[in-house]
Amino acid sequence: MTFDDIPPLRDPWMLAAFEGWSDAADAASGTVDHLIEEWDAEVLGELDPEDYYDFQVNRPQLRRDDEGRPTLQWPTPTLFVARPAGAERDVILLRAQEPNLRWRGFCSTVLGIASLAGVTDVITLGALLADTPHTRPVPVSGSSNGLSARVAPGVEVSHYSGPVGITTALVEEATNLGMSAVSLWAAVPHYLAEPPCPKATLALLGAVEDALSIPLPQGLLDELSEAWQRGAEEVMEDDEDIADYVKALESERDTSELPEASGDAIAREFERYLRRRGSNGDR
Repeated sequence: MTFDDIPPLRDPWMLAAFEGWSDAADAASGTVDHLIEEWDAEVLGELDPEDYYDFQVNRPQLRRDDEGRPTLQWPTPTLFVARPAGAERDVILLRAQEPNLRWRGFCSTVLGIASLAGVTDVITLGALLADTPHTRPVPVSGSSNGLSARVAPGVEVSHYSGPVGITTALVEEATNLGMSAVSLWAAVPHYLAEPPCPKATLALLGAVEDALSIPLPQGLLDELSEAWQRGAEEVMEDDEDIADYVKALESERDTSELPEASGDAIAREFERYLRRRGSNGDR
């Protein structure tokens, strides 16, 4: 893409997620995919995968159309733009596999485009496997680069140290450019690691909504989350060892949570309800 391809946008913000190391059960990339579909987002531009991927690690896929004609699909980072109906701000969405090469160049290019489009707020999404029971709300942790107070209420601030993914590099580059940046991570039960995990996707969507104080479309995520929950219960019923393990996790989780935590969660959910109701024009 060229910089001339960027259309005029209304105070845009940016949401980014990457397949791979930071995308347990596809929960983070699933959030971006959900919004791309719900908002009928349009492709803004693509980056040349030749610059950022080792194709022996992220191999292109051979696809065939209905008539059997083959086409190679490369792991291409794609930027989308959405203009949500009734919203005051437009959105740029980044969907990509985690690059294998030139992370600093990748982040500089992506955020250079975002900056030219007028983006000042960046939110990155991630998901990790954790010792958390599926019977409780999905924990979401987060951090801010200090250039904005926009960390979602109720999000536990991360104190992680160790190896990082491309989202951390993106936040660092956003900081260098003077953009506010928030990173949000959902914890997926490690014993239910098979994607997708709509319950974790729904939790990330709620955290983004809280951070920006704007309504976001849920679509079918509620129903999909409930179906996932029923499937998880069936797994637990069929495996006594998993059932015992979940009970132990529940006890540990309930002991560690403050009494006011559930009340805060109810209040946040009610605020989301009011935002969505207002965005639909209901009174």
